[in-house]
Amino acid sequence: MKNQRQAKILEIISTKNVETQEQLLAELQEAGFRGTQATISRDIKEMRIVKELTNLGTYRYAVSGNEQTSTFSTRLNTIFKECVVRVDYAQNIIVIHTLPGLASAAGAAIDAMSMRTVVGCLSGDDTVIVVMRDINAAATFCGEIKNLLN
Repeated sequence: MKNQRQAKILEIISTKNVETQEQLLAELQEAGFRGTQATISRDIKEMRIVKELTNLGTYRYAVSGNEQTSTFSTRLNTIFKECVVRVDYAQNIIVIHTLPGLASAAGAAIDAMSMRTVVGCLSGDDTVIVVMRDINAAATFCGEIKNLLN
């Protein structure tokens, strides 16, 4: 439901001048989606939607100029939330357990991040091994993944 709601948000802001979260919520409700202003606020933050100045001197919601990063971030979140079962680390190595057959998607998502702290990934059927440059990087990244899953 969240992905459908967020897709509808993108559709609404690309076709209408929506100035407030209340207007956006009303448009979503008209389209058959239920939610609260707090839900809309979280969606806006997660999707990195910004307000831009219109030719009329008013502001409207729009997709950030950094759309590629936003889209990638959303895809990464989706991949991890849907396929990662658990994650842990030992020293500079992170072990990510996924649902069967989905480790390569998780590994590819990590590789696509092009993080300097990631030395490389090795993906099997349901496990990804991520080699980090040091213990601190492994602990930080493992914590970020765990936060994504909660």
